[in-house]
Amino acid sequence: MKKIQILLVEDNDGDILLIKEALEEGRIPYELQVIKNGHDAILFLDKDIGQKPDIIILDINLPKKNGHEVLKHIKQSEEIKQIPVIMLTTSSTPKDIQKSYREHANCYITKPVGGIEFLKVISQIEDFWLSLVKLPTHN
Repeated sequence: MKKIQILLVEDNDGDILLIKEALEEGRIPYELQVIKNGHDAILFLDKDIGQKPDIIILDINLPKKNGHEVLKHIKQSEEIKQIPVIMLTTSSTPKDIQKSYREHANCYITKPVGGIEFLKVISQIEDFWLSLVKLPTHN
């Protein structure tokens, strides 16, 4: 089975650790690339690299460029706009939710505060996005 390429754009080390832990407990083979700010995420996605991510998990509150700016860049790029983007953030404000969907986020999930609930959410993301959904292929 081909490994799923996941790009995680997240600056919180605790959340990164929880996401890694939850993915390691899962049954889907994956490779995880972590980028801690929006500016570097855009540079990474614009590089002519052989393997683009199959899915992107994106926080909103990032240094240098926020998640909305990164999302807008992704969805305006012909080369990467088909990559599903999961907004995973602490914000539950209607403004952030609406803005994310206007910018064509594929889903919006508010991070739970408890560690066990956070692990459950990541497991549900894996079950849906990495097991059930057919992801687009890259040329």
